[in-house]
Amino acid sequence: MSSVKRAVAVAGIIVAVVGGVFTLQGVGVLGGSFMSGSATWAVIGAAMIVAGLTLYGRATRKRN
Repeated sequence: MSSVKRAVAVAGIIVAVVGGVFTLQGVGVLGGSFMSGSATWAVIGAAMIVAGLTLYGRATRKRN
């Protein structure tokens, strides 16, 4: 895997993890933030999870 693809894969993982935190804060599982209990952040987090997993998938997909 090239260094660019590896960097994109790592970025995808980071985006997905941050999206997970945003989602958990948005649904009220993680408290202590202005984002806690806000449906807006839950939706933004879910979109970030999808985007991060898409980045990761495209970076690690094998081409024939």
